[in-house]
Amino acid sequence: MMAEASFDLAVIARALPFLLEGLALSLILTGVAMIGGIVLGLGLAIVRLSGRPMLAALAAAYVNGFRAIPLVLVLFWFYFLVPLLLGQAVGALHAALIAFVLFEAAYYSEIIRAGIQGIRRGQWHAALASGLGYAQTLRFVILPQAFRTMLPLMITQAVVLFQDTSLVYVISLRDLMTSASIVANRDNRLIEIYVFVAVIYFLICATGAFWAGRLRQGRTE
Repeated sequence: MMAEASFDLAVIARALPFLLEGLALSLILTGVAMIGGIVLGLGLAIVRLSGRPMLAALAAAYVNGFRAIPLVLVLFWFYFLVPLLLGQAVGALHAALIAFVLFEAAYYSEIIRAGIQGIRRGQWHAALASGLGYAQTLRFVILPQAFRTMLPLMITQAVVLFQDTSLVYVISLRDLMTSASIVANRDNRLIEIYVFVAVIYFLICATGAFWAGRLRQGRTE
């Protein structure tokens, strides 16, 4: 059955609570994956820069491995294979959170590693010469500067991450896009719902891109 030709805003109003629930899940996934990815990515980046060949090789294998496979496959792994290994179900939401954190860590690791490497070696030498240890130098001197440099790229990655949350439909989680599909098909109002959802995605992603651009511009001025 084809959707009616007229654009009915009342359809959007009626579906709004349902769509907002889906949007909340998308934002939760984005926030948790971003924070978890940065924390784990920081550890991976430090290990890769530690000068210990064996550990660096393992961290590099992790990063390159996850960057070489699609996110949807990682979701399938944690939703279908991990329960088989553990002998118990982990649930769709937990599977998605774990998959997103591990996947995003590979990308944030590369951003953080590049940010640390972008700090001049003189900063390291000066901090170490002043009596700070390696960890103190990293924590108090290098990382604060590196994170200011990395922030635009981190926001850009978060925008990509928010868009990628729409993949959770493959494990039956009801994010914004899945909610929109349910309402559009249930009410036979494809145009209204998909236009509205496109506007939501555009506003959130454009806002993120705007702030990333402002931060990048401010750094170069």
